[in-house]
Formats: sequence, structure tokens, C-alpha cells
Amino acid sequence: MAHVLAVYPGTFDPITLGHEDLVRRAARLFDRVIVAVAIAHHKKTLFSLDERMEMARQALADCPQVQVESFEGLVTEFTAARGGTAMVRGLRSGTDFDYEFQLAGMNRALVPGVETVFLTPASQYQFISSTLVREIGTLGGDVAQFVSPGVHERLLHKLGRTAAA
Repeated sequence: MAHVLAVYPGTFDPITLGHEDLVRRAARLFDRVIVAVAIAHHKKTLFSLDERMEMARQALADCPQVQVESFEGLVTEFTAARGGTAMVRGLRSGTDFDYEFQLAGMNRALVPGVETVFLTPASQYQFISSTLVREIGTLGGDVAQFVSPGVHERLLHKLGRTAAA
């Protein structure tokens, strides 16, 4: 029997509990999931590619069917090259849907054999985004409830802060 592989692409700067929730949901639906960390030349990231990949590996270490890899270029080509049949995309709101729906159509036109599967995070994670985590952390706010402990520790270190007692 063929194994079904899905790819969950993103920048993951940093990976949040919302991302982790979606990966775990995807892992229940697919035999294997690749968390594809974008090299992201078009974005200024807080964490390096290696740091983002290591945080994802650490956060998802309890998921043996999940791999973390980097990619550059079109995620559709990356997915097809790995033998993937699905790309997982997270939807937090209607705003996400508008963008993701358009992206799914473009991706289908580029690689018809790869489907886009939309997943929604658990309600307690629907408002979390990496952008907000970085912004709140940079401004001195406590983001421990939005990221795993290992990610929180790295974020504090990156921002030159220490954990609250």
C-alpha cells in the first residue's frame, strides 16, 4: 500500500503552538508529514534557517512520522519532488481563507496532482501567529503561552531577555 505524504510549508519564525497543533492534526490524516521550512529570501526573519528547523524538530520530536526539511522556490515543486500528494495549509480566519483559496487554485494549476488540504487549529490557537509572537516578544511581552518551552527559551535568548521568575 502506498504511503500518503503531505507537506506543511511555512517560514515558522518561530514555530508556534498553532503550527504544532496543525502538524499533529495532519499526522493523524497522513502517513508522513514534512514540515517544509522556507528559506524565505523575501522575508527578514528573526531566526536563521537552521534555528527555525531545529526549533521545529525539537517541538515535534514526539511525532515520529514528521520530518523537518528546508525548501527554496515553489512549494508545489518541492512537494511533487518528495512524492507528496497534499499540501497542508492552516486557516485561522476568513481573511486567511481568501488568500489561501486563491493560492490553492494557483498551486493546482501548477501541479494538478497535489491537493491543498485546509485545517483549522484548535480554538485556543486560532489567534496565534508568528508575526504577533515576535512583535509581542520584542516589545517585552510574555509569549510563553503561545510557543513550546524550547521555542520560548530560544526567543528570549534571541531577544536578549531571561525568563520571568
